[in-house]
Amino acid sequence: MPQDAFHIRRLATELNAFLVGGKINRISQANKDELTFIIYTGKTTVKLILSSNASNARVCLSETEKEPAPVAPNFCMLLRKHLLGAEILEIRQYAFERIIEIDLHCVTDFSESRRTLHCELMGKYSNVVLAEKGVILGALKTTALEDSSRRVLLPGAKYLYPTPQDKLSPFDGAGMRSWLENYLSQRAETWGEEDLALFLFENVAGLAMPTAREIVLRASERAGNVKLLTSAATKTPIWEFVGEFCLHEPCVPCLKMQGGVAVDFFAFPVAGGVAMPSLCKAEDEFFTGREQKKGFEDRKRKLENTVRALKKKQTKKLQDTLERLKESDKAEEYRIKGELLTANLYRIEKGMTSVELDDWYSADGGKVKIALDATLPPSKNAQRYFKTYNKHKRAKEILSPMLEKEKAEIEYTDSVVTAIVTAETGEDLKEIETELIAMGLLRAPKERAGGKRKEIEVPFREYEYGGMKIYAGRNNIQNDRLLRLASPEDMWLHTQKYHSSHVIIVTDGKSVPDETLGFAAEICAYYSDGRDGDKIPVDYCLRKFVKKPNKSKAGFVIYTDYKTVLVKPNAHKEAHKEAHKE
Repeated sequence: MPQDAFHIRRLATELNAFLVGGKINRISQANKDELTFIIYTGKTTVKLILSSNASNARVCLSETEKEPAPVAPNFCMLLRKHLLGAEILEIRQYAFERIIEIDLHCVTDFSESRRTLHCELMGKYSNVVLAEKGVILGALKTTALEDSSRRVLLPGAKYLYPTPQDKLSPFDGAGMRSWLENYLSQRAETWGEEDLALFLFENVAGLAMPTAREIVLRASERAGNVKLLTSAATKTPIWEFVGEFCLHEPCVPCLKMQGGVAVDFFAFPVAGGVAMPSLCKAEDEFFTGREQKKGFEDRKRKLENTVRALKKKQTKKLQDTLERLKESDKAEEYRIKGELLTANLYRIEKGMTSVELDDWYSADGGKVKIALDATLPPSKNAQRYFKTYNKHKRAKEILSPMLEKEKAEIEYTDSVVTAIVTAETGEDLKEIETELIAMGLLRAPKERAGGKRKEIEVPFREYEYGGMKIYAGRNNIQNDRLLRLASPEDMWLHTQKYHSSHVIIVTDGKSVPDETLGFAAEICAYYSDGRDGDKIPVDYCLRKFVKKPNKSKAGFVIYTDYKTVLVKPNAHKEAHKEAHKE
């Protein structure tokens, strides 16, 4: 991604033209890395994002609404104290570095001052620092005093710019010519446009690789031959063209798309690029899409790990119960030994460690050897076996229903895993998190100051085929809700012997065509843990034949009067409709 000094220069110019004179009305912080400024420009209200995230560092306008942190962090409170109501005087790039500076005119009832926000967009070293007259008032990321390897970023310290990279300035033509001639002298004739672009990227400050490639491409087109770019006889050799390009190349923003997803943004046209009205808009779509994808993947992985850890504990507990049940199966053996000892007390003497007796209970007769406690009299040894028999008998009575309960819990956990694995959007995960909070596996999120925001129910997956509406639940909670909302004559579908979404075909009293039934069954099979199979059995019946037992787990039902169809899983995303509100 070309978030380099070249792009930042054009971004600062764009923001300066749009925001100068605007006033900061509100400041919030969504997470530890991102600040949001609500700015009134005199004509409209916009959101300015200041992010210091290592992968998504940026300063740009955004249309995405993010939930602020429940409690405003210290730096956010500091900014509110010093910058609320402030007027934006200027937005500029510092030198040709990856730093955007925002000058602000701050007025209170008792003072008037000029403060500067230094937004350092430098990968893992990105930061936002508020300073006044060169003295730091606060920073999004502070450093400890004992950390001598980096700048001191603490209130009261002098603000120092980050140490420049050991690279050439794009405007140092003489230096670049010297370095380039030395570089090419070691490569003889074996170099081309990509080698030259790599040289610029590695040796010239403020250029990302895509920008370096564009510079070489444009210069090559002007010179007519890539070899001529390094000749002083050329009208504009590469060392002069770099500075010219960085200073004067106009901003023509575009977004590179792949599969309907933004994969990069540029301040210049590229092959396959989609023209954008502004660089801010291009950046916002790119970063928002990437953040949402990463956020979704992180949430999904966290939920899946949590549920799989529970499954591991449940499986271990089940194995322990099975082993104890297996041991309790020996109850009859202990009873028989107790009765044999009781019938043969006259043949046993205290101090014996074992005795061999006739086995009356064996079909083919024979002898059985019974271990004895030498410290106990014969009658006590018999009682010991009866006690062990009673203990195992009681254990079996307790463990048998416990075993069924533990199997049901694992079955339910498997259904939650399936819902997580088949989730495709953040909406799919929302109610799963609610389900896990109810199970005690996740902590309930903190409520924001000022009261809890009203929760909006997540919509079902909605489709339409053959003139009939089809709904699919995203998780166990939705499956239950879908069941409650369905009419008795609607068609209900669920995979056979697999965990899956519940699917409802709204019939309105009409019969369901085979094509529509097959379409809905394919969706049901896709959103199941059998989605990788070729032919998945899907049961279907009228909703009136589906019952939910009292106090049963979310998503659990029993059904009768069903038929089965074999289908190949298919998401049918082309027929998916957006946001059905229940």
